[in-house]
Amino acid sequence: MKCLKFLLRKEIIQFRRNKFLPRLIFAFPILIMLIAPIVANMEVRGVNVAFVDCDHSAISRRVLSHLNASKHFMVKQVTADYLLAYGLLEAGRVDVIVSIPEGFEKSIMGGIVPKIKVDANAINATKGMLGSQYIMMTIASALSEVAAENGLSMSADSDPASVRYFYNETLDYRFYMIPAFIIILIQLVCCFIPALNLVLEKEKGTIEQINVTPVSRLEFTLSKLIPYWIIGLVVLTEGILTVGLVYGLWPVGSTGAIYLAAILFTFAMSGFAVTIANGSDTMQQSIFVLFFFVMIFMLMSGMLTPLGSMPRWAQWITVVFPPRYFIAILRAVYLKGTTVLELGVDYLALAGFAVVFCMVAALTYCKQE
Repeated sequence: MKCLKFLLRKEIIQFRRNKFLPRLIFAFPILIMLIAPIVANMEVRGVNVAFVDCDHSAISRRVLSHLNASKHFMVKQVTADYLLAYGLLEAGRVDVIVSIPEGFEKSIMGGIVPKIKVDANAINATKGMLGSQYIMMTIASALSEVAAENGLSMSADSDPASVRYFYNETLDYRFYMIPAFIIILIQLVCCFIPALNLVLEKEKGTIEQINVTPVSRLEFTLSKLIPYWIIGLVVLTEGILTVGLVYGLWPVGSTGAIYLAAILFTFAMSGFAVTIANGSDTMQQSIFVLFFFVMIFMLMSGMLTPLGSMPRWAQWITVVFPPRYFIAILRAVYLKGTTVLELGVDYLALAGFAVVFCMVAALTYCKQE
């Protein structure tokens, strides 16, 4: 322990003497958590709508007023000619056509909702799909108001769907992505920096001074990992505070559950990074290898796209990726308030990765004779 104490002191002195790393550690997480949630926003706005009104009734005008009042839509054309609206869709001047059929109000007053035709331009699949869903929700809201005002009981077969959203009632895509950004920050800090620090010592030759001492492989590896375990928790704290103060998103569940998962994940990723650095002779080698794995982790661990949308064989591959379990824990605790016991399998998986990678990191460090 005395030897480890001096090694840790050496790491802290090296870190403090570096003019760039301390600034990076404290400024980078805050900047990312301020900017990234604004950029990564899948909310669809500015959907151009052509409104084909073949009924010319009070209810059809009510639907039109709801579309005009929504922040998502811009009604570009109101007409009774569907061919005119279709021509605008073909020309790319509108994204969606909403067609109100003739006799619409009469059917509504009779308790039956006739089918409303919605045609969407799906070249931009996300805009077309979400835009059409927003329109159906807006129409359902307008018709529900009409039914409530007139005491109508609509047919169950044609009643507009009642949509209820849990855990993210505002459908704000940023709330889904913020946990992923926190993980990306921890992953970058706890992967690249310890690996580059170790390889830099190889290039400068200072590691040779360690190799001629009786320092054990375990002590040397711990001296490289412990500072970045602490830095990982600092980055997590910065991320949570920045997101909470700026965007108003605080963890629904236990903060202790988040920190426990972060500790295990930090152990695993820092051990993985040191293992890569032990086999690298130059910074370029370690950077390219780490970048390769980090990109795979980001793309295939459920950070950016749901695991359920991947092929079955790809889902099986992600079982060996530590970020898969951390993102599941973070989103469940952050947005749903899930407990540690309910996520026991994910915590055990992270603990297993932490033990394996830290042991491999210690075993792959070889002193030169």
